[in-house]
Amino acid sequence: MKRKISDLSKPEIITTLDTLYTAASVLRGRQVAKLFLKDLLTPSERIMLGRRIIIARLLLAGESYKNIQKRMRVGKTTVSRVQHWLSDQIPGYEHTIKELEKEFFKRAEKRVYATNALYRLKKKYPLHYLLLPRPKIKSAPIYPSRKNK
Repeated sequence: MKRKISDLSKPEIITTLDTLYTAASVLRGRQVAKLFLKDLLTPSERIMLGRRIIIARLLLAGESYKNIQKRMRVGKTTVSRVQHWLSDQIPGYEHTIKELEKEFFKRAEKRVYATNALYRLKKKYPLHYLLLPRPKIKSAPIYPSRKNK
């Protein structure tokens, strides 16, 4: 049976949220987190949470509201709600986005390492290649743009 938040007492809310946060904090690794969220949330809820994180990344990258609305096909209210969460006193979103950016950078670096023979040689024999520049790493797209059909 579905219960409204207003029907719960303050101690029930605190206990419920503490349980959720503790469960999320004990997750180790992407695969475990993926399985946990897959069991916990509906597909639609997972997509919506992911889209909010993408909007937060775009806002932190300095994108305008209009660009985000057009790119993500969301309303101004959604963008402003995410901006409100970002500007809140609790830095949960910002910390998560910073860690996410580090992870995407590591993935991009691994792709270069796996596909570029010169990069692997430079990594293995760094002193031999002091005069040659490192290959530039392309940043991972925040959200692939969709082409009109």
